[in-house]
Amino acid sequence: MIVVTGGAGFIGCNLIRGLNRCGIDDVVCVDDLTDGRKFANLVDCRISDYQDKDEFAERLRRGLATRPDAVFHQGACSVTTEWDGRFMMETNYRYCVDLLEYCLAERVPLIYASSAAVYGTSGEFAEDNAAAERPVNVYGYSKLLFDRYVRQRLEEAGSQVAGLRYFNVYGPGEAHKGPMASVAQHWDRQLAQTGELRLFEGSGGYEAGEQRRDFVHVDDVVKVNLWLLEHPEVSGVFNVGTGRSASFNDVARAVIAWHGSGSIRYIAFPEELQSAYQSFTEADIGALRTAGYKERFLDVETGVAAYLDAIHGRS
Repeated sequence: MIVVTGGAGFIGCNLIRGLNRCGIDDVVCVDDLTDGRKFANLVDCRISDYQDKDEFAERLRRGLATRPDAVFHQGACSVTTEWDGRFMMETNYRYCVDLLEYCLAERVPLIYASSAAVYGTSGEFAEDNAAAERPVNVYGYSKLLFDRYVRQRLEEAGSQVAGLRYFNVYGPGEAHKGPMASVAQHWDRQLAQTGELRLFEGSGGYEAGEQRRDFVHVDDVVKVNLWLLEHPEVSGVFNVGTGRSASFNDVARAVIAWHGSGSIRYIAFPEELQSAYQSFTEADIGALRTAGYKERFLDVETGVAAYLDAIHGRS
């Protein structure tokens, strides 16, 4: 039995489908369906049970009736503009600590979602560089604090604990995320509605649309998670990105190429983002490669085309 928290979310539902493809159907999905629209992500997933996240947390404190074979903890508040620190720390830190302590006590492998937000605007993206860990919002800090807690516990851990610092993930299953969805999702909708894509003007020393991120397709994220499930000897905190940055213009051109038409319009950069915007990210994936992960990652052109094929029903 595998537990997937955040299972109705973007990465979680794709992970459940990945487990299903591997022949694993005994999956307990844990989530908060206050936003009932997320149910759509689970319709084609095979799960054995669903539990509300608060119910699961209470069972965790009492001791789960059935010991899981592994836990994928994808659940979190991922709204980077959320400034309710008490809520963020309870959801993204304390909940994680309780789950980790259970997994360590029961020797259950734990693979959890961290974030590249821990690096903030440092411009450096290596997991072993504490000086590079400079989050600019409470979301990034909540993720960093748990990564640090994990590192303290790893020395005495008797079972797998692996944290994955996701970079800019895109792909099917993110329609419910609203403003937090990927730019590929936003631009696909914009193009359909207006025939043009809106990108930010220059910022952080970059020309208009030339700000760069490490965009990673959700299928590659799922592959890394499943590889870790097959390699319980691997523990640590790892970046998960392609290792190659791409500009926002690159992504926009990939969306336009798929549709066969469209134009780009540059809009003023929002003042409120000036001090809290990552103009450049690029994962250093050396640690993941050293751990033994050999799969290649999709480039933006291929990944965006596959994404749009999936959501528009093209084979």
